Amino acid sequence: MAPMALPLTPPVKPMLARPAKEIPDTDTLLFEPKWDGFRCLVFRDGADITLQSRSGKPLNRYFPEVLAELAGTLPERVVLDGELVVGLGGRLDFDALTERIHPAASRIELLAERTPASYVAFDLLALADRSLVDDPTSARRDALATLAGDTLRFTPATTDPDTARHWFRLFEGAGLDGVISKPLAEPYSPGKRVLSKYKHSRTADCVVAGLRWHADTAPGEAVGSLMLGLYDDAGVLHHVGVVGAFPAARRRELAAELAGLITEGTHPWLGDAVVEGQRLPGGVNRWRPTEQPWVPLRPERVVEVAYEHTEGGHPARFRHTAQFARWRPDRDPRSCGYAQLEEPARYDLAAVFHGEVRRTDDAR
Repeated sequence: MAPMALPLTPPVKPMLARPAKEIPDTDTLLFEPKWDGFRCLVFRDGADITLQSRSGKPLNRYFPEVLAELAGTLPERVVLDGELVVGLGGRLDFDALTERIHPAASRIELLAERTPASYVAFDLLALADRSLVDDPTSARRDALATLAGDTLRFTPATTDPDTARHWFRLFEGAGLDGVISKPLAEPYSPGKRVLSKYKHSRTADCVVAGLRWHADTAPGEAVGSLMLGLYDDAGVLHHVGVVGAFPAARRRELAAELAGLITEGTHPWLGDAVVEGQRLPGGVNRWRPTEQPWVPLRPERVVEVAYEHTEGGHPARFRHTAQFARWRPDRDPRSCGYAQLEEPARYDLAAVFHGEVRRTDDAR
């Protein structure tokens, strides 16, 4: 395949979002529903169409029906940012979407018929010979709306905070998981967290870097918990907690699924790979007088977990056992960093004791 003659060519890092607590009262933001799917940039140059994942990898082989649909709706030369989604029973179904990442072409073809995916566009990055990444969000949105017309699916958007709050409550029933906001006057910034996301719960995408066997079974038979990791800005993988509470049957399934990742080689939490200040699993503390054994896994899989609070300063860890939400085969493990965690506001405790509640200047 010849290189695409576009102002932008793959891979392009998508613009990212940081978690935020409340939708603000402002006229400087564009609000959109937060779609529950796979982030996907689309590049079309004539007959050539590339679906690019968030991590920069091609998704074409997994979504043939999307390629066919876009071939009939897109202009000849265009670059879009958006989301791949699957809808079942009037709701978005992320589990059905993850099933599409399958090695067998026959399985993909079957699922493309039974649970077809759709593409929802929410940004226009290039059209014909012109790149729009330096244009403000407001201009890109207008251009997207003009381009989409009655053919291409594109996301609703509003500049009214009250409408965004209504969407936040209403669209949850349709399987969407919150609202995204974009600064109206800002350009598209690949790889930077300039957006804000308002979600219905705290979640994080973590690297699965180890496991513990279930205490009531022989080693290798059933998983007790999965060891979670996040990368810091220096690329160091820290242990942040565990996810467990799986049904008995699922524990045995996980033991089989993860067996191929067990490693006796180099691991970021073992031996010479360990660096000063790195948070590691299994250590001795005042509640655990002996080292707790665990099994190292190659850090290749990503899981989304729900959590309540973090503690321990920086690097932080989850205060309680996290809850399994779903596997994230679309995520690159190296992209799972601390920036995605919500940082709770810290307060001056002495001031609270005196009846004065004020936030400290240092949120870390």
